Amino acid sequence: MAKQGQTGAQGLEGLTVAAREAANATSAGKGLPPVHLWNPPFCGDLDMRIAGDGTWFYMGTPIGRPALVRLFSTILKREDGKHFLVTPVEKVGIRVDDAPFLAVEMQNEAGDRGRLLRFRTNVDDWVPCDSAHRLRFEPAADGGLAPYLHVRADLWAKVTRALYYDLVDMGEERVVDGQPMFGIESGGEFFAMADAQQVRDAV
Repeated sequence: MAKQGQTGAQGLEGLTVAAREAANATSAGKGLPPVHLWNPPFCGDLDMRIAGDGTWFYMGTPIGRPALVRLFSTILKREDGKHFLVTPVEKVGIRVDDAPFLAVEMQNEAGDRGRLLRFRTNVDDWVPCDSAHRLRFEPAADGGLAPYLHVRADLWAKVTRALYYDLVDMGEERVVDGQPMFGIESGGEFFAMADAQQVRDAV
């Protein structure tokens, strides 16, 4: 197994080159690399971490180049609860404190099926909130709720606190499986946040 902080591609520089080659080989550089089709050998863990605020670190130092973070995000894969950076020839493990992405901007659009919310992630992906990209709400440390948006495969974006308040402002009550629930509609789907009575009691 490779040492921590090193890979078969000679660390960050080699992984950057491999990631660029993988991206350029994908539909003439368009779209995301098909990481779900790649199953290369595991080459050890890289000393790379994605913090809870979406900042990427390499060997304890923030990666200050947004283009590089964006590049690495395109070869990110999750298997059995662990995150990896994957190219056709190698797979290295990285640490993710919470979710690998952060949803930092939201657009509220009117579509054929009513409201459609679109979220921009910290790596500039726009993700529609619909049946294929669902919102889920988890208990937060402060006693509130932490929303997460499904981005792709098994990768999620944590929705910022400011956007969470916007979602609450747009929320409504509906009966789900016989139970009054408070939630948000988007893309023809209703995403329940919490029991409606608990929400009323908290106001």
